Amino acid sequence: MKRLNSLACASALACAFALACSTLAPTALASNHGTVGISDPWTRPTPPGTPMGVGYMVISNHTHQEVRLVGAQTPKAGHVSIHETVMKDDVMRMQPVKGGLAIPAGETVKLKPMSYHLMLEQLNSPIVEGEPVPVTLEFEGAGPMDVELQVQPMDGGMTMDHSKMEH
Repeated sequence: MKRLNSLACASALACAFALACSTLAPTALASNHGTVGISDPWTRPTPPGTPMGVGYMVISNHTHQEVRLVGAQTPKAGHVSIHETVMKDDVMRMQPVKGGLAIPAGETVKLKPMSYHLMLEQLNSPIVEGEPVPVTLEFEGAGPMDVELQVQPMDGGMTMDHSKMEH
């Protein structure tokens, strides 16, 4: 009987731990009928008057065929385009991705700084910390998906303790 109680206790603790971990995981996770998964959708705040913002995320293709991100839209911006950052003639440039962004079968593509990203153009108001940015992603080979870009602080959440610094 003591062993049964120990097993019940261990099982209850395991369930509680699993529940706690699932609630601590990023909540901005979306899926489209199991074909495409989106994780870690985020953006940065913009100063007033800034006409553009960016969007980043991880896109996973759970199918056996290529899926292509072909567009996106948000009520926060007049236009959203898919861009990439490339080095050309020793100069870093951003350019639109023609024909959409391919997500190969069974693969994951990261939209991140200095790489692929969404350009939120013609912002109608600044992107502000604490106000998620809703975005609808449009795919060829999968249906549209709604995600929310979480606004991350400009400093990446890093804080500095200046009290121990000598100036």
